[in-house]
Amino acid sequence: MQKTPSRQRPTAALDNPQLDLPLNLPSEPRPSIVAPSPAMLCTPAAPAPAMPATLRGDIAPADTTETASTPALPLRALSAPDGACNRQLMLGSQMLDYRLKRSSRRTIGFTIDGTGLAITAPRWVTIGAIESAIAEKEKWIFKKLTEWQTRVEQRVVPRIEWKDGAQLPYLGQTVTVMMTSASGTTGKSATQPTFDTDSGVLWLGVSALADVKLIREHMQRWLHVQALQVFGERLPVYAAKLGVEFRAYALSSAATCWGSCSSDGKIRLNWRLIHFPVHVIDYVVAHELAHLREMNHSPRFWATVESIFPDFREARHTLKHHPPELLPLL
Repeated sequence: MQKTPSRQRPTAALDNPQLDLPLNLPSEPRPSIVAPSPAMLCTPAAPAPAMPATLRGDIAPADTTETASTPALPLRALSAPDGACNRQLMLGSQMLDYRLKRSSRRTIGFTIDGTGLAITAPRWVTIGAIESAIAEKEKWIFKKLTEWQTRVEQRVVPRIEWKDGAQLPYLGQTVTVMMTSASGTTGKSATQPTFDTDSGVLWLGVSALADVKLIREHMQRWLHVQALQVFGERLPVYAAKLGVEFRAYALSSAATCWGSCSSDGKIRLNWRLIHFPVHVIDYVVAHELAHLREMNHSPRFWATVESIFPDFREARHTLKHHPPELLPLL
């Protein structure tokens, strides 16, 4: 873990103690019906061939009163532990299940992910107004739900078969893994991983008959060491460009974000970024460091990112279209 001299807290208002970079970042400017959720801020994308991990949409409630023309809700309302209710709405010939949660927000927010449709609405908005909002976005909702179902069906990735010749991505390149020691190594060095950058071969330094769990642990430990080294090299570069200081950095194994930055200057980066090319890692590094100037995802934040990493859109697109389920299962 790298530590740098303490720094002054950023002058921006710190409404969140920590901001996360979701595992699937959208790549396009936000359409009028879409806005980030306060729980995990990101810049949502217009519909794309590959679904991001979470698609969100907000619309301002246009109607707050029940009318005789408002269709009745074929109801099932079951309370959930978080205060949400499970409800159903008949749209044409299709029954839509969704979760409704009330909050103090000012707009009706849509979230579509692997669990289905969730709606967060202001406490003062009627069921009729919520239904009208759902009906207005009916085609969009069913399209995204279908895309999610397709993704769920395709997301199973075979685990790596740990034997000589196994392959996995490392810094954007394919590495071939050999279980035994590199030729010419002896003693303790023979039990340590050795990476030949010219051939792209990683000699893991374990017995070819070793237990699969042991092999996997050796592999993951090597990747962690490489991630710490690479991240530790890239962070100071972009911190200097931006003129900020981070207090410390560490690896993350989070299932929902690539990186995070807390208001006290602590950076966490997902170790699985080590599978990607360096320019993608640099984008995440620049993104998190930019939060030391702007603890939000406002236009000023993205301008800050662009000031030190002009090609951030391409890297952000790469992350969006390479969700975690397409990465190797170690």
